[in-house]
Amino acid sequence: MGGKQTAPFDPKTFFARAGDGWSILHCQKHQILFTQGEAANGVFYIQEGWVKLTVISPQGKEAVVAILGTGDFFGETCLAGELVCLATATSLDASTIVRIDRAAMNRVLYNEPAFSQLFLTYLLSRNIRIQEDVADQLLNSAERRLARTLLLLARSAKESTSDLAIPKISQETLAEMVGTTRSRVSFFMNRFKKLGFIEYTDGLHVHTSLLTVVLAS
Repeated sequence: MGGKQTAPFDPKTFFARAGDGWSILHCQKHQILFTQGEAANGVFYIQEGWVKLTVISPQGKEAVVAILGTGDFFGETCLAGELVCLATATSLDASTIVRIDRAAMNRVLYNEPAFSQLFLTYLLSRNIRIQEDVADQLLNSAERRLARTLLLLARSAKESTSDLAIPKISQETLAEMVGTTRSRVSFFMNRFKKLGFIEYTDGLHVHTSLLTVVLAS
């Protein structure tokens, strides 16, 4: 006989409980959660919404390093001893985000095995994603990189499997993420639209048929 099955761990239910060291943030569009260079002392979890991470070089050039969605963590470098934030985090739309103090995060990781498993799985998945991103930049064309970026953003939306809406992101931001020019992004987006891979209706909707661009030989 099989043992009793336990319900999947639900972070939203877990964080809804009163807890010492974490708080629920209801962020407005374009609200800054922390800035590059300020003290790093907390980990963030996106319950709903989107967050952009950007870095600025000593020469003043800004780059988008990640667009994060529901279920993603950020700010976790403080757990590894980083004293300052390595990027600036800004909400892209109205978002619900949990902020967990560093001490509280360490305590939860030690005392809550289910949460620890969730966090570890996320870190491992993101590590794989980073390796894939590097290979993507080295081996694939700008068109394929853009298609892959749109599909990854759509997957983060966690909606339907065939038609996924993502937040409004400027072509300049997409160009930074893909590593190409805004004019090239505009050209490819128009092509994707003509081919029926994307559409602009109450936001940008990405169809899974866009995968054919990524898989094309």
